[in-house]
Amino acid sequence: MSKDNVQKMKEHIENTRERIESSINYMEDNNVSGEQRRLMEAKNERRQEAIERWEEEIEEEIQG
Repeated sequence: MSKDNVQKMKEHIENTRERIESSINYMEDNNVSGEQRRLMEAKNERRQEAIERWEEEIEEEIQG
């Protein structure tokens, strides 16, 4: 993975964190509950798992 790819991966991580935060704010501001909330929370969990994988890839690249 090149330095450009590492930078792009970091941008993906930041964008995904922003989507998680936006989703949480939306659920709170709109009193989302039930099935819709469950689906949104599940999506956020998958997003967090992706972030963790990307962070591992970056760490592996840095360690060389």
